[in-house]
Amino acid sequence: MNIGQLARQAGVPIDTVRYYERQQLLPTARRSAGGYRVFSDDDLTRLQFIRRAKSLGFSLEEIGELLSLSDQHGQDMAQVRITAVQKLQDIEQRIGELQRMHGALKQLVDACPGHGERGQCPILAALTAPHQ
Repeated sequence: MNIGQLARQAGVPIDTVRYYERQQLLPTARRSAGGYRVFSDDDLTRLQFIRRAKSLGFSLEEIGELLSLSDQHGQDMAQVRITAVQKLQDIEQRIGELQRMHGALKQLVDACPGHGERGQCPILAALTAPHQ
């Protein structure tokens, strides 16, 4: 299949396919006699893997590691699980940080009447106060 067909079937822009190829997440496509990239069903499967891993929060570097582990047939899955556990811990940490930010911002929004002098705004006061 050509790059347009691959991109369409995977649900990504053509530029994304080219980018993943440059990042070596997709193998360099073979070329037709006319110089066009030619992709296989394996390339589509790999591209779908990348998309799914991205949707789970894996970075491109982590996806490269997962692809490398996936390519090692017959190997134990322990490292795949370790990588997923590390990503889960990272997500949990970010959720905690977001919850803290949410709570702090909610307090400021709740304290702000939404009218009056800007000098009396608790949101602006909190943002301009010296950091402690």
